[in-house]
Amino acid sequence: MRSASRLFRQSVKQTLAAFVGLCLVSSALAELEGLSENEMSEIDGTGIGVVLENFKFSHGTDQPDANGDRARVFRIAGIKSTDGRDVDITVNRFYVSGANSNFGENLTPVNIGRLINPWRIDVVDGNNIGIAEKAVLEVAAPAMVAAAEGFDCLSSSAVAGTGTCSSRPAAPGFVGERADIGMQVNVGIGADRTGNVNIHAKSAVVDGSYLRLWGDEGRKQMVAQFKLNFYSPELAIDVCAQDGTACGSRIYMSDVVMELALGNQLQPLFLDVDGGGNFVIDIASIRKPLAGEIGANGLRASSNQEAWDFYNAYYTDPEYRSNLSIGNFSVGNRDFGSARIQGVLIQHLNIRTKDL
Repeated sequence: MRSASRLFRQSVKQTLAAFVGLCLVSSALAELEGLSENEMSEIDGTGIGVVLENFKFSHGTDQPDANGDRARVFRIAGIKSTDGRDVDITVNRFYVSGANSNFGENLTPVNIGRLINPWRIDVVDGNNIGIAEKAVLEVAAPAMVAAAEGFDCLSSSAVAGTGTCSSRPAAPGFVGERADIGMQVNVGIGADRTGNVNIHAKSAVVDGSYLRLWGDEGRKQMVAQFKLNFYSPELAIDVCAQDGTACGSRIYMSDVVMELALGNQLQPLFLDVDGGGNFVIDIASIRKPLAGEIGANGLRASSNQEAWDFYNAYYTDPEYRSNLSIGNFSVGNRDFGSARIQGVLIQHLNIRTKDL
């Protein structure tokens, strides 16, 4: 298995070594651009790098259907409510735009990734990322960089040297690499289609996020590590109707920082489907110390040093922990101030879907 995985990885790298970026424009024409000496020095020829330049996207429903109602082109159906009515979940709109889109009303281009720090799709050697003897499929957003080189992750006017995000904000004459993202969802229960949820994020950044997937021979399951970093100076949630009428109180969250870690080298995230066809997501508990492994005083000198190092790495590594902070939280005209949840460590997690 190991040699086959290595051959597959080498084949991918050799085949795609010269592939640096994919540049798309809103007119659906592709253009290849030359790289400077400095940009070329940053390319290692590994995997696939994806860059979308002058990109904007809007899934909308501008044309009415046969009954004169707004067409619904993306639906999740086949669900029943507790009283037996059909439940229909419709994404009426999803957009990705440049900054200052005014909740998707003014769509402008944005760059997704950059040539020296693109989105990456690769098969990596697990030994280099703490996953022993595995070939790991990795999909990763632009990586974080040193604070001396990067940009503040929240400020829309950040300059180089102010933070660890690679993605740059928009500036005069430059569309930037931070997108406005929004989604309008309608939930219909029987004939009642009054339920709406709308989410809008301004100047969003996901640098440092990744999804890693591999297989576990012992449990015969897919295994994952998921890291989601999400930064936005403003996140808005409301229940307004699609035409803007019957609009309830809007929730505003400013300076949103979410750093979510699901699965790590010591506690991977297992993905499975049970006999009933339901999804199972499981993070197993960390093993308990054996008798005598950890000294009564908790110090390394009185403990089994290998066991002590194992638990010390588990409890102190910030990469295993999740954080959430909101600069200000308000609902309508009521202000609830700031909120913060820091250093959450998932000791055990089991999520199982149910047939409704």
